[in-house]
Amino acid sequence: MRLNRRDLLKAAGAAGALNLAWPLSAGLSPAQALEAAQALGAAYDPAPFTLGVGSGDPQPGSVVLWTRLAPEPLAAEQALPDIVEVEWLVAEDPALSRVVARGSHPASATLGHSVHVAVHGLAPGTRYWYAFTALGKTSRVGRTKTAAAGPVPRVRFAAANCQAFHDGFYAAHRGIAAEDLDFVVHLGDYIYEHGPVGGDHVRDHDAPATFTLADYRRRHALYKGDPSLRDAHAAHPWYLTWDDHEVVNDYSGTTGGAPFLKRRSAAYQAWYENQPHRDASAAGGAGLPDPEIHRVRRWGDLLELTVLDLRSYRSAQNLAGGTILGAQQKGWLKQNVSAAPDGWHVWANSIMLSQLRSRVGGGYMFTDQWDGFTAERKEVLTHVLNSGMEDLVVVTGDWHSAFVDDIRPDFDNTASPVIGTEFTAHSVTSGAYSADWNRTNGPVMGKANPHLKYFEGNRYGYDVYEATPARFSAHLRVIADRRDPNSPVTTLTSFHIDRGVAGSYEDPATKNSPAQWRRD
Repeated sequence: MRLNRRDLLKAAGAAGALNLAWPLSAGLSPAQALEAAQALGAAYDPAPFTLGVGSGDPQPGSVVLWTRLAPEPLAAEQALPDIVEVEWLVAEDPALSRVVARGSHPASATLGHSVHVAVHGLAPGTRYWYAFTALGKTSRVGRTKTAAAGPVPRVRFAAANCQAFHDGFYAAHRGIAAEDLDFVVHLGDYIYEHGPVGGDHVRDHDAPATFTLADYRRRHALYKGDPSLRDAHAAHPWYLTWDDHEVVNDYSGTTGGAPFLKRRSAAYQAWYENQPHRDASAAGGAGLPDPEIHRVRRWGDLLELTVLDLRSYRSAQNLAGGTILGAQQKGWLKQNVSAAPDGWHVWANSIMLSQLRSRVGGGYMFTDQWDGFTAERKEVLTHVLNSGMEDLVVVTGDWHSAFVDDIRPDFDNTASPVIGTEFTAHSVTSGAYSADWNRTNGPVMGKANPHLKYFEGNRYGYDVYEATPARFSAHLRVIADRRDPNSPVTTLTSFHIDRGVAGSYEDPATKNSPAQWRRD
């Protein structure tokens, strides 16, 4: 059975879907579902490595290599043996002729035939290339880099977040793949859990809301159907955290009872199966993981990266007494702050740290972020101040908009000292705010939040950050049209922070660029 576009739309309509919903729920076989997806623009690597390759969590002598065997990418279960041996190799050149490490790894049905290989014994600060072989086929060649050790003149990385599949193509990831970077940080909302949205979208989700492991596996495979996302994974090593939509919108920790915990467990496992993540609780990926996200990684003497998990351990929102970090993670973070080495301190933070009031003296705009846990925020930031730690930079996602904020221990007190800067990046695709909303509300937010320095909420893209011993820079990259998979990338503006001086300033060469609001 072959499907043309008309048949596809008829099948979607028969399934009760809107617009271009992909008809897995219409009873199609995995092969037919794949053909339907391809008719709407999805494209996959050759089987069995359809979902591509990736690397992650680089350390000075080690990196994790990832792939997942999925000959039928949109099938809940693959037609494969329970265990498939996957060979891997790492080389010093793209042709894979100068091999420095090789081995084999069992890909089990228990973990979706995913492969997580922690390669050790590599040289620090070095680019490598790698590939996998299984079932007589070889994957595409991926490129990675180990973390530097010792003195480092420069670190350059990108941050991405919020990539709703139905809201557009991943031209931002195409841009990230082409950048000269040491690594990428993904700040969450890698997938979205809800069903088809209909309306005026260039593509849509393929099935109803996700609840089971099979559902989440298919959803991850759908998102990997965008070639630009696979290219970005193959081009650079990634560090990852998550936000809410990897499970369900606005969830808090373990609240919700047994049905929610079962759903969360399925979502966490599918996330792990589909990401180049080094899981501390499942050595070598041998058992069912309970992924541990928070960690500290250093890039030589120049940059310390702290990855936070702001979902797994949080309580329900409680301004005075709730926790967004959980007791163990909060203690770990404060201890790391107390022992912080000299250098730039970057926190990978999935949801806004800075206060955001809707009007002068008014309420918080969104208490699902740190604004819902104000006592803990003040405690942590006061600890940063009292520890004497300098050069704090927080990189954040979630808001689908760009913000630049001064960080203060007490945001309600303008005399409270500035102790760092938060950069909140544009989303990759997820719906931003209308131009009219931005023009009206930008000045209101600026007046209500004296620490807010810049706001732009009607574009899409990613940030590129560059650290040197003297300065930290944030370059706001934007795409022209999220409906165009080949949309060009430009730099909207840049901000800088001088070493040892708290607070950022906009680059004079880009300060006249469009923005909904900036503090002059």
